[in-house]
Formats: sequence, C-alpha cells, structure tokens
Amino acid sequence: MAQQPYTRNNQDRYGRGQERQTAKDDIEKLDTSDINLKTVDSELFSNIAKKKAEMIAKNTKSNKSAQLRKFYDEIVMWDQKLMMISDKTKQAEKFAEYLPFIKMLNAKVAYAEGRKSSGYGLVDQNFVALISDCLKQIDNPESMRTFKLFMEAFMGFYKQERRD
Repeated sequence: MAQQPYTRNNQDRYGRGQERQTAKDDIEKLDTSDINLKTVDSELFSNIAKKKAEMIAKNTKSNKSAQLRKFYDEIVMWDQKLMMISDKTKQAEKFAEYLPFIKMLNAKVAYAEGRKSSGYGLVDQNFVALISDCLKQIDNPESMRTFKLFMEAFMGFYKQERRD
C-alpha cells in the first residue's frame, strides 16, 4: 500500500506550504499596455511610471529596491555604451550587436523571480512582466534610450513608495 503524503494545513513534511502560490495569487496583475517606448507619451515618465512603481511596490515580500536597482544599473550600462557612439550608423551597428545581450535581461529577471529568499522570489511576476514588455519594444537606440529614461522615472517613484 502506497504511503499517503503528509499534508497538515496544506504543508509537506518539512513545513513548506503553498506560500509561493498564495503569494502569486494575492498580487494584482500589472497592466503594461500603456507603456509605449516608440512614441513617447507626455505621461510616460510621470503618471505611467508612477502607477507602475506603486503597483510593483505593493508586494512587500519581493522587489527590494537593491534588487531592482541591479537591473536598472544594467539598463543604464547598455544605454551608456550606445550613447558613447556619436556616429549614428556605427551606433545602429553596435545596437544590433548588443541587442541579444540587452534582451538577456529577460532571463536574468526570470532567474531572480525563481530564486527564493524567505519563500518568495527576489522579484515578482509583475516586475518580470514590466521588463519583458518593455524589452519587446526595443528595436533601435532611441527606444533603448526611452526604456532607460522610463526605468529612471520608475525607480524614482519606486523609492518614494518603498524606502527599503
């Protein structure tokens, strides 16, 4: 006869429960449809960035400022590499060379979501969605610059919301 798994209050024998699923279910899904990096709306760096920061800051179990700052720092690094090239033709060539590495941010953010600290990912699925949806729109140095500026505004509002 097969042994039944130990289930007490939805926990396994090590006391691990359904925290991860519950944490994901309790978080309202982030809507990124108003973020357009191709045609810059006058609200992109103000109200839109603020709404996204407020929404992501609601999850107090994940999304620590230092963790988000690491991703922002990498975005700034790629933008600076592009902005150092004054010749637009060479800048476009370098952008094509850098783009796979810029888009690798998707994998890095997904990894951070999968890593556990106190039972929760270092970032949540809303931050993953924010980065992923923005990266989908990047196809030239100008959209990369807009992404960097949006994330700069987002980080400012995020720090206002969460002082950790």
